[in-house]
Amino acid sequence: MADSLYDILGVSRTASDAEIRAAYRRLAKKYHPDFNAGDRAAERMFKRVSAAYEILGDRDKRARYDRGEIDEEGRERVAGGFWREAGTGAGGFRGGGDFGGFEDIISELFGRGGRRRGPRGFGFGGAFRDAAGEVRLKLALDFVEAVRGGRRRVTTPDGRSLEVNIPPGVENGQVLRVKGGGVAGLGGRTGDLRIEVEVRDHPRFRRQGRDIHLDQPVPLEIAVLGGKLRVPTVDGEVQLTIPRGSSSGRVLRLRGKGVPDRTGGRGDQLVRLLVMLPDRIDPELESAIRRWAERRAGTTV
Repeated sequence: MADSLYDILGVSRTASDAEIRAAYRRLAKKYHPDFNAGDRAAERMFKRVSAAYEILGDRDKRARYDRGEIDEEGRERVAGGFWREAGTGAGGFRGGGDFGGFEDIISELFGRGGRRRGPRGFGFGGAFRDAAGEVRLKLALDFVEAVRGGRRRVTTPDGRSLEVNIPPGVENGQVLRVKGGGVAGLGGRTGDLRIEVEVRDHPRFRRQGRDIHLDQPVPLEIAVLGGKLRVPTVDGEVQLTIPRGSSSGRVLRLRGKGVPDRTGGRGDQLVRLLVMLPDRIDPELESAIRRWAERRAGTTV
């Protein structure tokens, strides 16, 4: 007969939630693979105590276990002595290895800011490591850097420095994968490093799909008479031809100055003109506008 979950954690059936939590904390630290490298017995025990806490640490599951509705592996018991899965994977881990609610406890056990021997723990320093050794980080990029791509150096939770390729056109929320860039998992196999990208807002550029949008102030005289104007792009300034008689709100297109795509192509940059009046309208300009308005309206203004 299998040991009861209470026996695995070394507590009585009347133990309080706090006592169960304390027991799990003590045993998880004792048998954690980071402190028992290569010890398969400790690894198996860590899985057992974690699976036990998966059920006893949840009030609803604990009550169902006490009533005999689920067994030690979280499987539902049905009539005739048979059972069916109740939503947990083998060994009691959801999703085949995801520690789920254990992250906070492991973080408390090993600290959120101190260094320790071996790989750092779950939820450490803005990163998260799961049972398979997969490490997840967040990386903030400037708008232009995200559009153009390049190389960035990142530091993993266990102190390693890796140079990561940033593909051109990476989007906010996109996850980059570095195969084998994680740490050793419970089975000894090295997991991957997954980097979630956060793209910072730009003071002038806005991205919509593969196009970049820009609002560009235009002096009144260039809007009326036409001319050349230097405007910024992610590749540096370029000269834009402003057609004669351009109204505020007109959109001009700079082809191939947008966001790169996977095929090697690029979107466009769309420049919306904002006609700007001078700070001070001198009498000569005012007189010319008045005469123009009179001719246009056919009446005296």
